Amino acid sequence: MATTAYEPRTKVWTLDPARSTAEFAQKTFWGLMTVHGHFDSLEGTYDGRSIDLKIDGASLDTKNTKRDHHLRSEDFFHVEKHPHVRFTSTNVTEFDGGIVRVSGELEARGTRVPLTFEAQKREAGDELELEATTTVDPRALGMSAGQLGMIRGLTTLHVRARLV
Repeated sequence: MATTAYEPRTKVWTLDPARSTAEFAQKTFWGLMTVHGHFDSLEGTYDGRSIDLKIDGASLDTKNTKRDHHLRSEDFFHVEKHPHVRFTSTNVTEFDGGIVRVSGELEARGTRVPLTFEAQKREAGDELELEATTTVDPRALGMSAGQLGMIRGLTTLHVRARLV
């Protein structure tokens, strides 16, 4: 009788979109004001070795309809041609104290940029929460500086993913 090696099954955590958030903050008006926004539609998975997060670009909301339409346009996210923003990890390392170091690629507008950040991991029973804040240069993703070059600097991204 042949035997096969036992490999423990890795648990795949699935993002609960109703209890997860993906937010951003970007300085505008030449750095004098900050625009805050979030995405209403996101999905993802985490298995301890990889993270996959997909965000619906059309779900962007800054509480200003005119601005939201502009951000969805080809000047920024170009959601008609590129409907999703996606982060896919290439390396995930867990450390004591609930720290998770993540490297991967952020894709928006069909352009990918490398992104490395640390996340805080909290586990409670059958649920897991990953929370991370990082920055990205929107120009590296092919996004314009807006009208009159009013948008400058890095965009802060904050994700709180509740997984079940």
